[in-house]
Amino acid sequence: MTNHKRHKKLLKLLDEHGQASTEELMAWLSASAATVRRDLAWLAARQQLVRWRGGAQRLPQAGGGLLRSQTFRHNIGQRAAEKRAIARYAAGLCLPDETVIINGGTTTFMMAEFLATRRLRILTNSFLLAERLLNTSENQVILPGGSVYREQNVIVSPFENDIAQHHYAARMFMGVHGISAAGLVEADPLLVQAERRLMQQAEQLYVLVDSSKFEGRSGLLLCGLDRVSTVITDTGVPDAAVQWLERQGVRVVAVAPEAVPADPMPVVGAEAAVHHSAGQPSAPQRSSARRSRGWPAASAS
Repeated sequence: MTNHKRHKKLLKLLDEHGQASTEELMAWLSASAATVRRDLAWLAARQQLVRWRGGAQRLPQAGGGLLRSQTFRHNIGQRAAEKRAIARYAAGLCLPDETVIINGGTTTFMMAEFLATRRLRILTNSFLLAERLLNTSENQVILPGGSVYREQNVIVSPFENDIAQHHYAARMFMGVHGISAAGLVEADPLLVQAERRLMQQAEQLYVLVDSSKFEGRSGLLLCGLDRVSTVITDTGVPDAAVQWLERQGVRVVAVAPEAVPADPMPVVGAEAAVHHSAGQPSAPQRSSARRSRGWPAASAS
């Protein structure tokens, strides 16, 4: 069987089954482990599938370099007051000269406003966050290699080895599609692959999610809650969610929404998918409703 025919058959199998282990692909293709691994690497490099340890999963073929989750422009206007308060608190945790990792997303993007006076080393896969930090601060910004997906404004690489693996941070600040008792959820296989690479380079994960992210969103499991150190959310978080988070050893910080400026941070979308190579703010307090239930006031320390 030629390489082309085998690649077509492999993708058809993944279309039919969604995902498959290397052993299953070996049996279906009558190919050796080495051949299957080469095929997976070749197809992953062309963004037709996402590899995971021991197998692979088909990527949605939306065309035009698009991911299947909601666009950045759509999400930036949703729950802006909650996101801004969460972003302010998260930025207040950053220490002078610290190296941090910040993933792409609307809540993490809002951290830029509060990092303007800092001097940090920041590794991010957010094209817009990097652009804003470069224009408004003296932070050192590091970008991984890959393609800029214009709808989400994130940089995603299909390759296993990129610049991210050469950087390590004590903390990573990240937003996600959803969160449940099972763990963190993302909407896109390619984003799962990219986020896991960044997560490997951080000791502690700080998850920035507004309370709508607890509403039973379905998707792909990114990691379990045992990998999460702290969840920073707003005071609308369900009490039941706080309980199952704390039972699994996750610290929960809930901050009150705050007023958003008329034009806090204008958003400029990337026009096309392009290839790229490689003091402290005061923290808003919890609402009086939360304090009456015995929640301590939020602190950035």
